[in-house]
Amino acid sequence: MHDHDISERLTSYADVLAGELPGTWTTLHLPPEAKDDLAELADQIWDLDLVAAHLAQHRLKQAIVLNRPDGAQLVLLDRPGTRNGFLIAAVAPRALPDEAYRTVPEPNGIALADDPFLSAEQIADDLLVRHDRALAQVRHNALGGIRPSQPDRVVLTWQPDGSVATAPADDRAGAILLTHGFLQDPHSGIYRLSGDDTRKQARALREIGPQLDTLGIGTALQHPAGRTAPTAAHASVPSATAGTRTSAGRTR
Repeated sequence: MHDHDISERLTSYADVLAGELPGTWTTLHLPPEAKDDLAELADQIWDLDLVAAHLAQHRLKQAIVLNRPDGAQLVLLDRPGTRNGFLIAAVAPRALPDEAYRTVPEPNGIALADDPFLSAEQIADDLLVRHDRALAQVRHNALGGIRPSQPDRVVLTWQPDGSVATAPADDRAGAILLTHGFLQDPHSGIYRLSGDDTRKQARALREIGPQLDTLGIGTALQHPAGRTAPTAAHASVPSATAGTRTSAGRTR
């Protein structure tokens, strides 16, 4: 099959997936000419199983990257030598330190049939669940081993500079945080609320609790491990003071 035919097949399949997956996803095609981008992408594929074995035998010639607004990425690959089917895997965030990946199981990729509608269900029920769990853990590890958020609970952690940081596992929670003054690091995906104005900060923390509750998402406010004993205060009643990943290309 020629590269042009593969490109059309990948693109049409990815477009359907992006529309069927939960949340909002956009697609980016990396063609055969984008050799440097493809090499970097191959090194960031977060897999130790099926996709890693595939890339050990087949150089990545083109791919579709699916992007979610919170920074999550998936990569869709063609399978040379097969008439039907694709591979999909998670992409590890580039900006996080190697130490953040240690002890976090890889959200290994999966094989997909030629039906993008059934594949979207498979991804949502399997790969995305494992990916979001691993991504939340890694982001919090980058903050210093802090307990990760879960889809039904946002853990907010005081930082030494008086700010509050979190990495929600649900992009709906992220949207609420942004409306209350949190800023998201585009590389790590971590949300931070400045402590420069403590009254404004306290008001924001009080207000996000009830709004997250309406989504069925709980909140917890704690100090980072190693700073003070962890606490579990509800975000609507904040404290008065701010007091081995291995990819196909390299080992972390």
